[in-house]
Amino acid sequence: MDIRPITDRYSVSPQIDPEDAAAIKESGITTVICNRPDAEVPPSHQSDAVRAAIEAEGMRFEVLPITHQTMTPDRIAQQTAIVEASDGPVLAYCASGTRCSIVWALGQAGQQSADEILAAAGRAGYDLTALRPTLEAAAAAKG
Repeated sequence: MDIRPITDRYSVSPQIDPEDAAAIKESGITTVICNRPDAEVPPSHQSDAVRAAIEAEGMRFEVLPITHQTMTPDRIAQQTAIVEASDGPVLAYCASGTRCSIVWALGQAGQQSADEILAAAGRAGYDLTALRPTLEAAAAAKG
């Protein structure tokens, strides 16, 4: 398991294993978001299997599968709302953590500067510099 904090309340990770649930809870996470479509993983790692393990540990589990085609403003808003509604730190996972980082970054456009967003993702190991024009355009559209 490779939990990478982007903020105090939002971390990302590559694919988690159902067996990671206890360690995730011990790390202080209260909500887990699956951004990985089930079609990308075997049944042992699909959302239902992970949900059962996460919920057995008393954490909230949300499924919001994201692909390049489905990373829409509505989906970004959904992810942001899940994070804001969480009663504690959130862990979002996908194949590598990149999609989860991008969804977070796009949700922050207009709330933080592009420099702040890119720096936070970079500290977590995700180089999202190519996203700068999109972040700046999204911020301009919101502001």
